[in-house]
Amino acid sequence: MQNLNRRNAVIAGLLGAGFAGLRAAATGLPAWFLANPRKASAQDMACAITAKDKMQYLVVSASSAGDSVSCNVPGTYEAAAIIHPTQAEFAATTFTLGAKSVSAAQIWSTLTDAVRSRTNFFHHITGGTVHGDHPKVMRLMGRSAGGEMWPSIYAKHLAKCLGTVQAEPVAVGTGGNALEQITYSGRTLPTITPMQLKQLLTGSKTDPLVKLRAIRDQTLNDLNALFKDGGTKEQIAFLDAMAMSQAQVRQLADSLSTTLNAIADNSVGGQALAAAALISAKVTPVVTLHVPFGADNHDDANLYDEWFDHTDHGGAKAGVPGVQAVMDALASLSLTDSATFATMNVFGRDLSGTSKVSSRAGRDHFGNHSCMIMIGKNVAPGVTGGCTQISSSVYGASDIDSGTGASLASGGDIPRADTHVAAAKTLGVALGIDAGLLQGDFTDSGSVKYVKGALNGVG
Repeated sequence: MQNLNRRNAVIAGLLGAGFAGLRAAATGLPAWFLANPRKASAQDMACAITAKDKMQYLVVSASSAGDSVSCNVPGTYEAAAIIHPTQAEFAATTFTLGAKSVSAAQIWSTLTDAVRSRTNFFHHITGGTVHGDHPKVMRLMGRSAGGEMWPSIYAKHLAKCLGTVQAEPVAVGTGGNALEQITYSGRTLPTITPMQLKQLLTGSKTDPLVKLRAIRDQTLNDLNALFKDGGTKEQIAFLDAMAMSQAQVRQLADSLSTTLNAIADNSVGGQALAAAALISAKVTPVVTLHVPFGADNHDDANLYDEWFDHTDHGGAKAGVPGVQAVMDALASLSLTDSATFATMNVFGRDLSGTSKVSSRAGRDHFGNHSCMIMIGKNVAPGVTGGCTQISSSVYGASDIDSGTGASLASGGDIPRADTHVAAAKTLGVALGIDAGLLQGDFTDSGSVKYVKGALNGVG
């Protein structure tokens, strides 16, 4: 009985009182609307309808390892001094991001055309120098208002319009690493593993997931009865516009069941499926996970670990195959146009200028260059910023032209010292949040610009 009660408590915590999340998923209606339909305002209802075409859920890989994801991306192959592994997967290869031709490690060209047509590599600095800086970097090194972590900034703006059960992000990939836990309004949030999520929502005919169609029919019957007397025309029209059909719910139930049952472990593949399920069930606007790209490779002979974790050796779905796995999981639940993927690490790894890197014996912490990968409907494919020589033979992130996203050695209207904040603002606008609404979430009073050239149809 104790295990059953704990199980139900965890489900209620994830899906809201009265399983509001499953009711939202089963009906297509926002959780806030279901909680108090008579108080639904015209503004809130308009926001929810607009969100279908504009606002995005976010799946983000945030790593305290400061791994080498930034070392072999488009924008790092122009300077001969920048060092790359010698394995075939890292040979300079020309491929396209949408209509733009770029050069990078061959492994990045293995992303599908559909994914690459929505991918932007945003070069920036973080200023982090040790692993313990990860929570500080998540707070933009003191440049977020109130010390809020940037995933939580987005979540607060997105939750109302997306109609999720909770505004707080959900972390599925911390693996017990306290540095990668997320805070929200100063509170440290609990984490859940993919296997725990699977065990909570599948396994018997009495599980809530099995009852989606019955939940849908009962909820809509109750709402129609409620609005029969006293509902406004706007509320009734909103119900008609947002409610899903029985056929749609049947397809969702089958897809969610398939997705959850495909979770075999807590690896990147399992995290990707868990993230897609949480979004599809309207639990949260933001899910964090962890895609490894070589970890802390100070001592890495021939950059072996960097090579291994960028590729799919052992079927672990790390690195580039891990990114593809996230996009495939989202596509499996028809979330391709409604969810964006991004990465953000505590720091990058040194690109050049040391004997260790030149001999390919490893890479050390480097706060002067990192790369945020953005993939989504509102993202313009290409490269934002890039690398420039910052001292002697050392290369780091360059200035950026905010209009085009071009890399500038100096003189850009986004100096490289501001590129971290610019990246965070650009991602926020790519999620469909108006730039003006984001201004109060940062301490620069609007002086740091977002990059219009990295965006598609927004901003």
